Amino acid sequence: MSADTTTAKLTAKDFSSDQDVKWCPGCGDYAILAQVQRIFPEFDVKKEDVVFVSGIGCSSRFTYYMDTYGMHSIHGRAAAVVSGIRATNPNLDVWMISGDGDSLSIGGNHFIHLLRRNFNVKYLMFNNQIYGLTKGQYSPASEKGKNTKSTPFGSLDEPFNPAELALGAKGTFVARTLDRDAKHQQAILKRAHEHKGTAFVEIYQNCPVFNDGAFFTYTEKETKMEECLFVEHGKPLVFGANSDKGIKLDGLKPVIVDLAGGASVNDLWIHDETDRMKATLLAGLFDNPAMNPHNPRPFGVFYKENRATYEDDLINQINAVKAKKGSTPLDRILSGDKTWTIA
Repeated sequence: MSADTTTAKLTAKDFSSDQDVKWCPGCGDYAILAQVQRIFPEFDVKKEDVVFVSGIGCSSRFTYYMDTYGMHSIHGRAAAVVSGIRATNPNLDVWMISGDGDSLSIGGNHFIHLLRRNFNVKYLMFNNQIYGLTKGQYSPASEKGKNTKSTPFGSLDEPFNPAELALGAKGTFVARTLDRDAKHQQAILKRAHEHKGTAFVEIYQNCPVFNDGAFFTYTEKETKMEECLFVEHGKPLVFGANSDKGIKLDGLKPVIVDLAGGASVNDLWIHDETDRMKATLLAGLFDNPAMNPHNPRPFGVFYKENRATYEDDLINQINAVKAKKGSTPLDRILSGDKTWTIA
């Protein structure tokens, strides 16, 4: 009898490590971990080809709980680590886990450069708008006026909008989802995995200890459909519990209209995830003071662009140099053409 060469199908349990998951009860990180483990068996990738890299923060414990290769790196520097991994072994499936503090404060410089270089990395930023691991200081994503241990009279800082920042850094895939919406989160993570390039996904994540309920308006059944705008490529921007509200563009100004009151769905803004300018308007929709006071919060894929990855360009450059006849001595490369002789 011939040996059975079939490969057993992996399950979510196969991607769960033997480590006890240690987050605070009610932390949104549990939900994100569960969805990542749930979708991974659908990917055509071997466990030994997967790498998770994190920085420092509550979210960064994620690497311990995935039964794959991984690295818990240093504060704000995970982007540098994943860049090195992709440059040296482009065959690996690389995921980066970070928080709003880790990404946008000490890691802010690395954040923008990873996006503009477009390494093929899946970048999940858990945004709870607070520093959790260091016990409740305000973060670069905290709203203005936020009272915390480090801002007892209210933060004076204008917060970053991570999706806007990613688009400004020339990100090729920018999306937003929520920890408590399993179906939407899975769909966005699958889209991110399909993308060849840096796929940035901002995930609203509840911190039950230091910023509990920050996103409940967008996750709870009673308010979700009135407050959330779920966008899909090629479809009009419609929201509301009864799908009775829409958004149209008056020039470049988004305007909310009442579909139940006679406005036509044919006049609405049609989402085009290949349009960077409109994606930027969309990402900052709720920040726009010129809009109606009822500003829905957009979720979905805001922008997607097909562009060469850094590692592909790097390989092409190396091959082009190798293809040239002869070789250039190292001292000539280092000195360049601007040399002189001292008599």
